[in-house]
Amino acid sequence: MNKLFLSASLSLIGLIILNLLWEIFYNPLHSEGSLMVIKSAILLIPLSGILKKNRYTYQWSSMFILLFFIEGIVRFYSETGVSQSMALYQIILSGIFFLSTMFFCKVTSKL
Repeated sequence: MNKLFLSASLSLIGLIILNLLWEIFYNPLHSEGSLMVIKSAILLIPLSGILKKNRYTYQWSSMFILLFFIEGIVRFYSETGVSQSMALYQIILSGIFFLSTMFFCKVTSKL
């Protein structure tokens, strides 16, 4: 259970950092900044529940993260260069988070 908690926590934190770096430095819509950084703030919503091992947060965030998985797939096929690599990292991190939360819920359902 601790490995699942650790992988879910680290992949979510990694996704937050990745999205911040991606939208601020590598692919900003405007040179003075854009509101796409808000999607990183949206990832902060489940963070406290994930860190507190709240099973309900694990349940709903496992479905919520699929939006970022889909975005990663779309951007992987539509962009080139660094943005394509960032999209691949987003796909990997959101996949790790999804699997970790699903298995965490399965393991904790017996407790």
